[in-house]
Amino acid sequence: MKDILQTIILNLVDKKEEVEVKELDGEKSIIFEVKVAEGDMGKIIGKQGRLAKSIRTVIKAVANKEQKRVSVEFIG
Repeated sequence: MKDILQTIILNLVDKKEEVEVKELDGEKSIIFEVKVAEGDMGKIIGKQGRLAKSIRTVIKAVANKEQKRVSVEFIG
């Protein structure tokens, strides 16, 4: 799941070396903290948050197969 998220993020940003995806595991849930360069934050979020919502939807679909809850947080 982390690899899928990282691949999506790396294809959207300009400064790939500043991308950091941290995975925080719980019993039934996983939280992903995505850190990108300040200039790339707009590219990740998209207009009115549409791209961020789409990224979350894809990751939640993958998590459903593993019967886990997932949350994706974007940190600038």
